[in-house]
Amino acid sequence: MNVVRKDVDSVNLTLTVQIEKNDYQDRVAKSLKDIRKKAELPGFRAGMAPASFIQKKYGKAVLAEEINKILSESLYGYIQENKLSVLGEPLPNETEQKEINFDAQESFEFVFDVAIAPEFELELNKKDKLKEYTVAIDEKMIKGSMDMYADRFGKQESVEGPVIDNDVVKGLLVENKEGGILVEDAVLSPRFMKDKTEKAKFSGINKGDAVKFNPKKAFESASEIASLLKITKEEAEKIDADFTFTLKEITRFTPGEINQELFDKVYGKDVVKSEEEFKAKVAEELKQTYALDSEYRLLMDARDLALKKMEKLVFPDDFLKRWVVASNENMTIEKVEENYSKMLEDLKWQLAKEKLATKNNVKVEDADVKEMLKKIARMQFAQYGMTSVPDDVIANYADSMMKDKEATRNAVARIMDEKIAAIIKDAVKVEAKEVSLDEFNKLF
Repeated sequence: MNVVRKDVDSVNLTLTVQIEKNDYQDRVAKSLKDIRKKAELPGFRAGMAPASFIQKKYGKAVLAEEINKILSESLYGYIQENKLSVLGEPLPNETEQKEINFDAQESFEFVFDVAIAPEFELELNKKDKLKEYTVAIDEKMIKGSMDMYADRFGKQESVEGPVIDNDVVKGLLVENKEGGILVEDAVLSPRFMKDKTEKAKFSGINKGDAVKFNPKKAFESASEIASLLKITKEEAEKIDADFTFTLKEITRFTPGEINQELFDKVYGKDVVKSEEEFKAKVAEELKQTYALDSEYRLLMDARDLALKKMEKLVFPDDFLKRWVVASNENMTIEKVEENYSKMLEDLKWQLAKEKLATKNNVKVEDADVKEMLKKIARMQFAQYGMTSVPDDVIANYADSMMKDKEATRNAVARIMDEKIAAIIKDAVKVEAKEVSLDEFNKLF
């Protein structure tokens, strides 16, 4: 076989793979021989069908299969051997490719279009400037987090009354018309009512009291009404009558107290021993949380910087659009045209990260992945209020995540982003800027 390269321009080329009979005949003969050994055909004992019969029945399919294998080996072997920075995958040429006839030909020629990444250098220096934003942690934020922990470890309890804003009430609910809907144990939360007048009717009532209200006025959607009345959404959309609710039971949520019991539940026994230490711990958590967001913001700004430096690069646009359509079953050229600028930005950023990683000899080791998975595990547990999970539990959880290819792939991507961010921060001039939470959120 032979591969012929033809450069179309700096980012497009064609590879013509020429396959002769002596390239494939031995492989075809071996495949047919293997088929004959295993073939169980009517009128013949297993493995005893005539070679001519096997050739006639399977010859064309085997030839096509072996040609395809040789074609793939030759094409990708050439790309690897010549270290071509290919974008996408080679595509059959639409103008130079001649029709293939496996019945009549002995020699075959396949022409492929190949797209090459443009050559570039990504130079970063202290003339390049980036801002590193940090969020000013204030008392309001600290109190909000402390209240969140208090809520998380609060309790639900039945109370006598009267009803206050956040209570959940249960009772008999009857539609005020003959043959109307009746719900024995209807449960509702007045605080979720959109109409202030309807909501106010429940404030201060006690067990045994009856309230006349209109669900359609009280609630936002038919789904809420359907859930309350235990009917379908379609039926709920037709509800317009008043109902009478007779109160049977009041349930009230009480947040946990800010005391040693709460400290132990959140962080483990005696890790925090005072409200001041609790505040300090919460403040540190908030700093770490926003530090991750700050790192992400810096990386996005670095991305913009890289894209600006790469804006004059020429890309094989026509090929890339064609490749996206060819490789995605539900993609159309119209959708590609609509989203192409975003796709190209993502491609440029990926090439920029690869360039920086290669230049700085960045590698991701198994130990790096394990530590990242531990970090992710701790964050996941923390979302459920589990901030003092033992190290061995975290390690075991990370080990199980290592078996998940998607989780491992995401961990590697995050590690690469962290390493690239560190490289960029070291190369450019970074200005630290403290902002309020509102100002920070506006950056996104």
